[in-house]
Amino acid sequence: MAAIPSLLLTLLFYLIALFSITDGAKLILLNNCRESVWPGILGSSGQATPRNGGFHLGTGEEALLHVPDKWSGRIWGRQYCTFNDAGNGSCATGDCAGKLHCRGKSGAPPATVIEMTLGTSSSPLHFYDVSLVDGFNLPVSMRAMGGGMGCGVASCEVDLNSCCPSALEVKRKGKVVGCKSACLASQSAKYCCTGKFAHPKACKPTLFAHLFKAICPKAYSYAFDDSGSLNRCRASTYAITFCPPQ
Repeated sequence: MAAIPSLLLTLLFYLIALFSITDGAKLILLNNCRESVWPGILGSSGQATPRNGGFHLGTGEEALLHVPDKWSGRIWGRQYCTFNDAGNGSCATGDCAGKLHCRGKSGAPPATVIEMTLGTSSSPLHFYDVSLVDGFNLPVSMRAMGGGMGCGVASCEVDLNSCCPSALEVKRKGKVVGCKSACLASQSAKYCCTGKFAHPKACKPTLFAHLFKAICPKAYSYAFDDSGSLNRCRASTYAITFCPPQ
């Protein structure tokens, strides 16, 4: 008789563990940069946006976000921001309409973007990547915690601002704080993979995209980059680190 409660307890723990994996995911955001970062968050159409889309993260601080099952969206880091008590202000990079809480607004490029789709109606797999399609402002990585089958690391861990071509530089007080993509700098269909260039055979990587890819091979460098930059996983927790240790 004494074994029955133990068996029930084991079953309960199993069910809790099962639901903790299937009922959404946890995103741990860590700031390893020497300056503050203001994460921006944007849920895809019809998706919730945690923390009203933005908040402050001091050096060495971390924050935990809970997102529901099948959540998709993007996260990026904003830097050199100033906001008043009402949450109005601006950021030198990644600004979202001058608001602390982005609330449905995307970040102004150039910005390093983490994109994710954490399950769909047809598949429980999680997909995530780091994109430089909108340019670069700070290093970032996303990795599964506690294991997970086939889970890769999405990242651009090198500071591309230090080697950004002068034609693509974005400066603040004489310091390079962002590096534009060729699309952003030129606004041409050829470099943005739009119009008649909106398919892989017509849109090829630019010299600058090759440069980004050589330095950050685990990130998307342009719209039709190779699928090797897309990670597939099934984990309950992910760590997103701004300025990850190299």
